Amino acid sequence: MTERRDRPFPVRVECYAGYRGEETPRRFHLGERSIAVEEVFDRWLAPDHRYFKVRDAQGATYILRQDVESQDWELILFEG
Repeated sequence: MTERRDRPFPVRVECYAGYRGEETPRRFHLGERSIAVEEVFDRWLAPDHRYFKVRDAQGATYILRQDVESQDWELILFEG
């Protein structure tokens, strides 16, 4: 199942700062649901956003987007 939205869905993301100080999502929260990131298998930069394609323990795929200026996070894709 793929869910696409006309508007991104705001999420709260917990990150790990690696040895170079780059933040990488480790867990995110959709309302009351907490989802652990098992794998970050792609990432890319755009002029105004950072993107992370992640997978949870059940194999669902998510794309998380971080606004570079505001540091806000959004869920822009879910494939379960």
